[in-house]
Amino acid sequence: MMLRASQLASPVLCAITQSLIPTLNLSSSSSLSIFQKPATFASFYKSLNPASNSNSFHIHIISRSFASPKAASFSSGTEGSSPGGGDREILVQHLLVKEDDLNLLLELQRRVSQGEDLSDLAVEHSICPSKGEGGMLGWVRKGQLVPEFEEVAFTTPLNKVARCKTKFGWHLLQVLSEREASLLQDIQPDELHKKMQDPNFHKEAQLIDVREPEEVALSSLPGFQVLPLRQFGSWGPDVTAKFDPQKDTYVMCHHGMRSLQVAQWLQTQGFRRVFNVSGGIHAYATKVDPSIPTY
Repeated sequence: MMLRASQLASPVLCAITQSLIPTLNLSSSSSLSIFQKPATFASFYKSLNPASNSNSFHIHIISRSFASPKAASFSSGTEGSSPGGGDREILVQHLLVKEDDLNLLLELQRRVSQGEDLSDLAVEHSICPSKGEGGMLGWVRKGQLVPEFEEVAFTTPLNKVARCKTKFGWHLLQVLSEREASLLQDIQPDELHKKMQDPNFHKEAQLIDVREPEEVALSSLPGFQVLPLRQFGSWGPDVTAKFDPQKDTYVMCHHGMRSLQVAQWLQTQGFRRVFNVSGGIHAYATKVDPSIPTY
């Protein structure tokens, strides 16, 4: 099953999304990576980590539900107008059964049509690790999903339940909500430095440093709140309570890799504008402010 944020996850079994659920490699090494293009779906998640370090470990985080499921209707996945696409994102939940379990899928579809909740059925019957979160896959945009799933998801009207088949089996999916796409981009150290000279910047922006405490003790920038990546289980579940998803959020680490993991994960949690400090504090020290120690 897919483990929650405070738990360790077993190796992923299969894949559906290419960057849907960030895989956080919780090692203190700067070689940490987030898998942007692996189709990951066992819940649909195929974690492409061929050079996995046995001394590191991973957790897979399913996005929290940002909308309550509505009464379901059904669609073939080709009727009606698209609920999103291009510069749009959709919030999707689903369940997955094996390819030879079509009869089970049809029975579950019948039960949903009679008023049962898709998320409850996902918990009971889905073979996707997202079953632990009621089948919630989070906010996605075009290009993140495997083609068969994406085609149906982006052509199914809101709140209708559709079925589709991928190489992983049969799916029932429901699009719960839609919104304009969020922003995630790198910010160069010199640009960040200019912004930090504005007294209002620290009032309007949220600054997060995901390095470990012993690293922060060696060098730091003013205004950054320290949220060590290896302590993700303690702060991850409450991140939307501690920070405002509507505010610009800047994430920094040593070389820009761990911060990219967290920045992408913040997107799945509904943060609208997230900036990753390119090159991390090391680049800031070498390119902008040599008074900051390097390590």
